[in-house]
Amino acid sequence: MSIPLTAEQRMNLHNDPYRPYPAPTTSFVMHQSWHELAFMHWRVPFDALRPHIPASLPLDTIDGSAWLGVVPFEMRNVRPRFLPAVHGLSSFPELNVRTYVTLNNRPGVFFFSLDAANPIAVEIARTLFHLPYQNATMECLVQDQTAHYGSTRTDARGAPAYFRVRYRPIGAPFVAPHGSLEYLLTARYCLYTTDARGTVLRAEIHHPPWQLQHAECEIETNTMGAQIGLELADHPDHLLFAKQIETVAWLPRPVYI
Repeated sequence: MSIPLTAEQRMNLHNDPYRPYPAPTTSFVMHQSWHELAFMHWRVPFDALRPHIPASLPLDTIDGSAWLGVVPFEMRNVRPRFLPAVHGLSSFPELNVRTYVTLNNRPGVFFFSLDAANPIAVEIARTLFHLPYQNATMECLVQDQTAHYGSTRTDARGAPAYFRVRYRPIGAPFVAPHGSLEYLLTARYCLYTTDARGTVLRAEIHHPPWQLQHAECEIETNTMGAQIGLELADHPDHLLFAKQIETVAWLPRPVYI
């Protein structure tokens, strides 16, 4: 009888040359699976994003530009380490609006918003991870490899925001080479945020290298940039798809600058 692999073994947690820096040696606290991801990216002026990011976080420029990412996907199997998933709590659509920063040689993600269709998960994430999660009415239906995705923000803590899109993969999966635009937009193994006192926090994550595919999409409605004063073009400047990935996460910790 075979012995099941641990999460560390499945994801090569402590020996992954694809990462830009080593994974933490402490124990992770959360497991998640992400499904049907679309990495939609727009080139945006550096000065349009800089005022919306803490001054202590250096904003990345990639391929000569700052970037705004809108990432729809579906969360599944969200659970604390060593505990099972809970029906009605562990699976839900999510929609992230993000950009990229690097602090102390650790490239990561900075979120402008995270919409989710699970009020309990929203409050837990706001409390434990200090992230700007907000409630939304959402759906993600996959038919013939096409994801039909919609989100309407319902949370009074954020500006109104609407997003409706169809997207699908095209072409064979690939792993982005180090240094490529695809690598720099997706191979981010931490997130940055701030607490109520303005202290910068970093939360580490880990997952195998992305199995990416090129993609196509039709956007019906997209006001996700309006919360930071941006009107996004009808089609992203860069678009990728990932079918699924298994991830683990650590709690955020203060960053000493």
